Amino acid sequence: MIDLVAYAREVILLEAEAVAALAEKLNSNFQKAVEVILNCKGRVIVSGMGKSGLVGRKIVATFNSTGISSFFLHPAEAIHGDLGLVREKDILLVISKSGRLGETELVIASAKRLGLPIIMLAGNTSSEMAARSDIVLDCSVSKEACPNNLVPTSSSTAALVMGDALAMALLKARNFSPSDFAELHPGGFLGLRLLKRVKELHHTGDEIPLVKPTASMKEMILEMTGKRLGCVLMTDAQKHLTGIFTDGDLRRLVESGEDFYNLTASQAMKNSPKTISENALLDTALAMMEKNAITQLATVNEQDCLVGIIHLHDILKSKLV
Repeated sequence: MIDLVAYAREVILLEAEAVAALAEKLNSNFQKAVEVILNCKGRVIVSGMGKSGLVGRKIVATFNSTGISSFFLHPAEAIHGDLGLVREKDILLVISKSGRLGETELVIASAKRLGLPIIMLAGNTSSEMAARSDIVLDCSVSKEACPNNLVPTSSSTAALVMGDALAMALLKARNFSPSDFAELHPGGFLGLRLLKRVKELHHTGDEIPLVKPTASMKEMILEMTGKRLGCVLMTDAQKHLTGIFTDGDLRRLVESGEDFYNLTASQAMKNSPKTISENALLDTALAMMEKNAITQLATVNEQDCLVGIIHLHDILKSKLV
Protein backbone atom coordinates (compact mmCIF):
# COMPACT_ATOMS: atom_id res chain seq x y z
CA MET A 1 0.00 0.00 0.00
CA ILE A 2 1.24 3.51 -0.84
CA ASP A 3 2.32 5.58 2.15
CA LEU A 4 0.05 8.55 1.49
CA VAL A 5 1.34 10.51 4.47
CA ALA A 6 4.87 10.31 3.07
CA TYR A 7 3.56 11.30 -0.36
CA ALA A 8 1.69 14.28 1.11
CA ARG A 9 4.94 15.40 2.74
CA GLU A 10 6.60 15.22 -0.68
CA VAL A 11 3.86 17.41 -2.17
CA ILE A 12 4.29 20.00 0.58
CA LEU A 13 8.06 20.04 0.19
CA LEU A 14 7.81 20.41 -3.59
CA GLU A 15 5.53 23.42 -3.22
CA ALA A 16 7.74 24.88 -0.49
CA GLU A 17 10.77 24.59 -2.80
CA ALA A 18 8.87 26.32 -5.59
CA VAL A 19 8.00 29.20 -3.26
CA ALA A 20 11.57 29.48 -1.93
CA ALA A 21 12.90 29.65 -5.49
CA LEU A 22 10.83 32.79 -6.14
CA ALA A 23 13.14 34.83 -3.94
CA GLU A 24 16.00 34.35 -6.40
CA LYS A 25 13.81 35.34 -9.34
CA LEU A 26 12.95 38.78 -8.01
CA ASN A 27 14.59 41.63 -9.89
CA SER A 28 14.06 45.28 -10.74
CA ASN A 29 10.73 44.37 -12.35
CA PHE A 30 9.27 43.79 -8.90
CA GLN A 31 10.29 47.31 -7.83
CA LYS A 32 8.76 48.69 -11.03
CA ALA A 33 5.49 46.81 -10.40
CA VAL A 34 5.26 48.22 -6.87
CA GLU A 35 5.94 51.77 -8.09
CA VAL A 36 3.36 51.51 -10.87
CA ILE A 37 0.68 50.36 -8.42
CA LEU A 38 1.70 53.02 -5.87
CA ASN A 39 1.28 55.72 -8.51
CA CYS A 40 -1.99 54.34 -9.85
CA LYS A 41 -4.84 56.87 -9.78
CA GLY A 42 -7.42 54.21 -10.60
CA ARG A 43 -7.83 50.57 -9.61
CA VAL A 44 -5.82 47.39 -10.02
CA ILE A 45 -7.78 45.07 -12.32
CA VAL A 46 -6.77 41.45 -11.81
CA SER A 47 -7.59 38.86 -14.46
CA GLY A 48 -6.90 35.19 -15.11
CA MET A 49 -8.57 31.97 -16.22
CA GLY A 50 -9.15 28.79 -14.23
CA LYS A 51 -6.96 28.34 -11.18
CA SER A 52 -5.05 31.49 -12.08
CA GLY A 53 -8.34 33.31 -11.78
CA LEU A 54 -8.95 31.84 -8.34
CA VAL A 55 -5.49 33.01 -7.28
CA GLY A 56 -6.37 36.40 -8.73
CA ARG A 57 -9.50 36.63 -6.58
CA LYS A 58 -7.42 36.05 -3.46
CA ILE A 59 -4.92 38.73 -4.53
CA VAL A 60 -7.82 41.15 -5.04
CA ALA A 61 -9.09 40.37 -1.52
CA THR A 62 -5.63 41.04 -0.07
CA PHE A 63 -5.20 44.26 -2.03
CA ASN A 64 -8.59 45.59 -0.95
CA SER A 65 -8.01 44.65 2.69
CA THR A 66 -4.81 46.70 2.68
CA GLY A 67 -6.24 49.77 0.97
CA ILE A 68 -5.34 49.04 -2.67
CA SER A 69 -8.55 49.47 -4.67
CA SER A 70 -8.90 46.37 -6.84
CA PHE A 71 -11.40 44.08 -8.52
CA PHE A 72 -11.35 40.78 -10.40
CA LEU A 73 -12.28 40.75 -14.08
CA HIS A 74 -13.07 37.33 -15.53
CA PRO A 75 -11.74 37.22 -19.12
CA ALA A 76 -14.83 35.46 -20.49
CA GLU A 77 -17.19 37.94 -18.82
CA ALA A 78 -14.95 40.81 -19.88
CA ILE A 79 -15.39 40.15 -23.59
CA HIS A 80 -19.15 39.96 -23.14
CA GLY A 81 -19.61 43.40 -21.65
CA ASP A 82 -17.58 43.69 -18.46
CA LEU A 83 -14.79 45.53 -20.30
CA GLY A 84 -17.00 48.53 -19.63
CA LEU A 85 -15.63 48.48 -16.07
CA VAL A 86 -12.13 49.34 -17.26
CA ARG A 87 -11.00 52.97 -16.97
CA GLU A 88 -7.99 54.83 -18.40
CA LYS A 89 -6.33 55.32 -14.98
CA ASP A 90 -6.47 51.64 -14.06
CA ILE A 91 -3.76 48.97 -14.10
CA LEU A 92 -4.17 45.44 -15.44
CA LEU A 93 -2.54 42.56 -13.59
CA VAL A 94 -2.84 39.25 -15.46
CA ILE A 95 -1.98 35.82 -14.10
CA SER A 96 -1.20 32.78 -16.23
CA LYS A 97 0.82 29.59 -15.94
CA SER A 98 1.11 28.84 -19.66
CA GLY A 99 0.97 32.38 -21.01
CA ARG A 100 -1.41 31.34 -23.80
CA LEU A 101 -3.64 34.26 -24.66
CA GLY A 102 -7.07 32.66 -25.17
CA GLU A 103 -9.90 34.79 -23.78
CA THR A 104 -7.34 37.05 -22.08
CA GLU A 105 -6.11 38.33 -25.46
CA LEU A 106 -9.03 40.73 -25.86
CA VAL A 107 -8.66 41.94 -22.27
CA ILE A 108 -5.01 42.77 -22.92
CA ALA A 109 -5.85 44.38 -26.27
CA SER A 110 -8.46 46.58 -24.60
CA ALA A 111 -5.99 47.57 -21.87
CA LYS A 112 -3.41 48.49 -24.49
CA ARG A 113 -5.92 50.65 -26.37
CA LEU A 114 -6.57 52.58 -23.16
CA GLY A 115 -2.85 52.82 -22.37
CA LEU A 116 -3.05 50.81 -19.17
CA PRO A 117 0.19 49.44 -17.69
CA ILE A 118 0.09 45.62 -17.79
CA ILE A 119 1.76 43.55 -15.08
CA MET A 120 1.96 39.78 -15.47
CA LEU A 121 2.53 37.04 -12.92
CA ALA A 122 4.02 34.62 -15.40
CA GLY A 123 4.45 30.88 -15.21
CA ASN A 124 6.12 31.14 -18.64
CA THR A 125 8.22 34.26 -19.17
CA SER A 126 8.78 33.39 -22.85
CA SER A 127 5.07 33.29 -23.66
CA GLU A 128 3.15 35.60 -25.97
CA MET A 129 1.22 37.00 -22.99
CA ALA A 130 4.50 37.91 -21.31
CA ALA A 131 5.67 39.58 -24.51
CA ARG A 132 2.55 41.77 -24.52
CA SER A 133 2.97 42.76 -20.86
CA ASP A 134 4.92 45.80 -19.66
CA ILE A 135 6.24 44.26 -16.44
CA VAL A 136 6.74 40.50 -16.03
CA LEU A 137 7.20 38.85 -12.63
CA ASP A 138 8.67 35.38 -12.97
CA CYS A 139 6.48 32.84 -11.12
CA SER A 140 7.70 29.80 -13.07
CA VAL A 141 8.28 26.49 -11.30
CA SER A 142 10.51 23.58 -12.26
CA LYS A 143 7.89 20.98 -11.38
CA GLU A 144 4.27 20.76 -10.32
CA ALA A 145 3.47 18.81 -7.17
CA CYS A 146 1.07 16.75 -9.30
CA PRO A 147 2.56 13.24 -9.99
CA ASN A 148 1.86 13.76 -13.69
CA ASN A 149 3.27 17.29 -13.64
CA LEU A 150 -0.04 18.56 -15.00
CA VAL A 151 -2.38 19.93 -12.33
CA PRO A 152 -1.43 23.51 -11.36
CA THR A 153 -0.21 23.10 -7.78
CA SER A 154 3.27 24.49 -7.27
CA SER A 155 2.62 27.07 -9.99
CA SER A 156 -0.62 28.38 -8.47
CA THR A 157 1.02 28.51 -5.03
CA ALA A 158 3.95 30.46 -6.51
CA ALA A 159 1.61 32.99 -8.14
CA LEU A 160 -0.32 33.37 -4.89
CA VAL A 161 2.86 34.03 -2.91
CA MET A 162 4.08 36.54 -5.50
CA GLY A 163 0.76 38.34 -5.11
CA ASP A 164 1.25 38.39 -1.35
CA ALA A 165 4.78 39.73 -1.81
CA LEU A 166 3.39 42.55 -3.96
CA ALA A 167 0.66 43.36 -1.44
CA MET A 168 3.05 43.39 1.52
CA ALA A 169 5.64 45.47 -0.34
CA LEU A 170 2.90 47.99 -1.11
CA LEU A 171 1.81 47.94 2.52
CA LYS A 172 5.39 48.60 3.64
CA ALA A 173 5.91 51.39 1.12
CA ARG A 174 2.73 53.14 2.29
CA ASN A 175 3.47 52.72 6.04
CA PHE A 176 0.10 51.00 6.36
CA SER A 177 -0.56 50.82 10.11
CA PRO A 178 -2.69 48.53 12.31
CA SER A 179 -5.20 51.35 12.72
CA ASP A 180 -5.41 51.72 8.91
CA PHE A 181 -6.11 47.99 8.70
CA ALA A 182 -8.76 48.23 11.41
CA GLU A 183 -10.57 51.02 9.55
CA LEU A 184 -11.06 48.60 6.65
CA HIS A 185 -12.18 45.72 8.93
CA PRO A 186 -14.57 47.31 11.43
CA GLY A 187 -16.96 44.37 11.55
CA GLY A 188 -14.53 41.58 12.31
CA PHE A 189 -12.87 40.46 15.54
CA LEU A 190 -9.49 41.80 14.44
CA GLY A 191 -11.03 45.14 13.51
CA LEU A 192 -12.72 45.48 16.89
CA ARG A 193 -9.45 44.66 18.61
CA LEU A 194 -7.53 47.23 16.60
CA LEU A 195 -10.19 49.95 16.84
CA LYS A 196 -10.72 49.76 20.62
CA ARG A 197 -9.12 52.63 22.50
CA VAL A 198 -7.56 52.54 25.96
CA LYS A 199 -10.09 55.09 27.25
CA GLU A 200 -12.90 52.59 26.64
CA LEU A 201 -11.52 50.21 29.28
CA HIS A 202 -9.33 52.17 31.70
CA HIS A 203 -10.25 52.94 35.31
CA THR A 204 -10.84 56.61 36.11
CA GLY A 205 -11.85 58.86 39.01
CA ASP A 206 -12.07 57.14 42.39
CA GLU A 207 -11.03 53.84 40.80
CA ILE A 208 -7.45 55.14 40.34
CA PRO A 209 -5.15 53.91 43.16
CA LEU A 210 -3.69 57.30 44.07
CA VAL A 211 -1.79 58.51 47.14
CA LYS A 212 -0.12 61.73 48.24
CA PRO A 213 3.70 61.97 48.40
CA THR A 214 3.48 61.99 52.21
CA ALA A 215 1.36 58.80 52.39
CA SER A 216 2.68 56.12 54.72
CA MET A 217 3.53 52.58 53.64
CA LYS A 218 0.36 51.39 55.42
CA GLU A 219 -1.75 53.86 53.43
CA MET A 220 -0.08 52.76 50.22
CA ILE A 221 -0.73 49.08 50.88
CA LEU A 222 -4.35 49.74 51.83
CA GLU A 223 -4.90 51.79 48.66
CA MET A 224 -3.24 49.12 46.54
CA THR A 225 -5.28 46.25 47.97
CA GLY A 226 -8.48 48.28 48.02
CA LYS A 227 -8.35 49.27 44.35
CA ARG A 228 -7.08 45.80 43.30
CA LEU A 229 -4.98 47.02 40.37
CA GLY A 230 -1.61 45.90 41.68
CA CYS A 231 -0.11 49.33 42.23
CA VAL A 232 -0.47 52.83 43.61
CA LEU A 233 0.31 56.06 41.76
CA MET A 234 1.51 59.51 42.77
CA THR A 235 1.13 62.85 40.98
CA ASP A 236 2.33 66.41 41.42
CA ALA A 237 0.10 69.43 41.87
CA GLN A 238 -0.51 69.63 38.09
CA LYS A 239 -1.64 65.97 38.03
CA HIS A 240 1.48 64.86 36.16
CA LEU A 241 2.43 61.32 37.11
CA THR A 242 5.58 61.30 39.25
CA GLY A 243 5.75 57.78 40.65
CA ILE A 244 4.45 54.24 40.84
CA PHE A 245 4.71 51.52 43.47
CA THR A 246 3.63 48.01 42.47
CA ASP A 247 2.88 44.82 44.35
CA GLY A 248 6.12 43.51 42.82
CA ASP A 249 8.03 46.39 44.44
CA LEU A 250 6.43 45.49 47.77
CA ARG A 251 7.44 41.84 47.46
CA ARG A 252 11.01 42.82 46.67
CA LEU A 253 11.15 45.05 49.76
CA VAL A 254 9.87 42.21 51.94
CA GLU A 255 12.38 39.78 50.46
CA SER A 256 15.26 42.23 50.96
CA GLY A 257 14.80 42.17 54.74
CA GLU A 258 15.09 45.96 54.91
CA ASP A 259 13.08 48.08 57.32
CA PHE A 260 10.73 49.63 54.81
CA TYR A 261 7.56 50.17 56.81
CA ASN A 262 8.50 53.74 57.74
CA LEU A 263 9.02 54.79 54.13
CA THR A 264 6.67 57.39 52.65
CA ALA A 265 5.25 57.28 49.14
CA SER A 266 7.82 59.77 47.80
CA GLN A 267 10.61 57.62 49.22
CA ALA A 268 9.30 54.26 47.97
CA MET A 269 7.93 55.25 44.59
CA LYS A 270 9.76 54.53 41.33
CA ASN A 271 10.25 57.55 39.11
CA SER A 272 9.39 57.78 35.39
CA PRO A 273 6.59 55.20 35.30
CA LYS A 274 5.35 53.95 31.94
CA THR A 275 2.33 55.81 30.58
CA ILE A 276 0.10 55.59 27.54
CA SER A 277 -2.29 58.01 25.90
CA GLU A 278 -5.94 57.43 26.69
CA ASN A 279 -6.55 57.61 22.91
CA ALA A 280 -4.03 54.88 22.11
CA LEU A 281 -5.21 51.63 20.58
CA LEU A 282 -5.83 48.79 23.00
CA ASP A 283 -3.49 46.67 20.90
CA THR A 284 -0.73 49.22 21.47
CA ALA A 285 -1.25 49.07 25.23
CA LEU A 286 -1.02 45.28 25.17
CA ALA A 287 2.18 45.38 23.12
CA MET A 288 3.70 47.91 25.53
CA MET A 289 2.86 45.72 28.53
CA GLU A 290 4.38 42.68 26.87
CA LYS A 291 7.54 44.55 25.86
CA ASN A 292 8.13 45.94 29.36
CA ALA A 293 6.87 42.86 31.26
CA ILE A 294 4.33 44.91 33.24
CA THR A 295 0.65 44.40 34.00
CA GLN A 296 -0.61 47.97 34.31
CA LEU A 297 -0.21 51.31 32.55
CA ALA A 298 -1.15 54.77 33.75
CA THR A 299 -3.19 56.61 31.12
CA VAL A 300 -2.68 60.29 30.35
CA ASN A 301 -4.42 62.98 28.29
CA GLU A 302 -2.96 65.35 25.71
CA GLN A 303 -1.58 67.56 28.51
CA ASP A 304 0.23 64.51 29.95
CA CYS A 305 -1.99 64.60 33.05
CA LEU A 306 -3.08 61.38 34.75
CA VAL A 307 -6.62 60.41 33.77
CA GLY A 308 -6.74 56.70 34.52
CA ILE A 309 -5.08 53.31 34.70
CA ILE A 310 -5.50 50.16 32.64
CA HIS A 311 -4.60 46.65 33.80
CA LEU A 312 -3.75 43.61 31.72
CA HIS A 313 -6.79 41.85 33.20
CA ASP A 314 -9.04 44.59 31.76
CA ILE A 315 -7.76 43.77 28.28
CA LEU A 316 -8.05 40.02 28.79
CA LYS A 317 -11.61 40.32 30.12
CA SER A 318 -12.60 42.26 27.01
CA LYS A 319 -12.04 39.00 25.05
CA LEU A 320 -10.45 41.04 22.24
CA VAL A 321 -7.10 39.27 22.61
